[in-house]
Amino acid sequence: MMVSGRSLETATALLTGAFGAAVVVSSLDNGIGWSAAGVDAGTFPFIVGLIILSGSIFNLFQGWLHARSVVLRSSEIKRLAMLFIPAVVYVGVIPLTGIYIASAGYVFGALAWHKRGALMFSSLAAITTAVALYLIFELTFQISLPRGLLGDMFGF
Repeated sequence: MMVSGRSLETATALLTGAFGAAVVVSSLDNGIGWSAAGVDAGTFPFIVGLIILSGSIFNLFQGWLHARSVVLRSSEIKRLAMLFIPAVVYVGVIPLTGIYIASAGYVFGALAWHKRGALMFSSLAAITTAVALYLIFELTFQISLPRGLLGDMFGF
């Protein structure tokens, strides 16, 4: 399986264009323009959404005009998947285990997988990550991060 430059540019432009369009539509609900109190709440997001949408349309045309040959080959797609799939699992696990355990698991898994068996180093880095997140956010900034269903079960 190979990915061409044209298909990659098209997919990226459509994704960012959809985001820009969503920002434009949602800002219309908040109101755009001027009111008696000043600028309406949706005006700035509306302008930003239009800029994103315009840039996406420009990139779509540029991608089609300056089509390149193959950009990603099978081996490169596998390397990207090795980074992307664990990140998706990490985000999916946060509501269940909370961010501390999920982060420790992600760091441990990523290091152990890529370092091929450096379990002591991976364990130390995972524990350090979880403790650092707790110290920085919970204690220093007093921002409560998601604890997940597991944290709810144990009363945290």
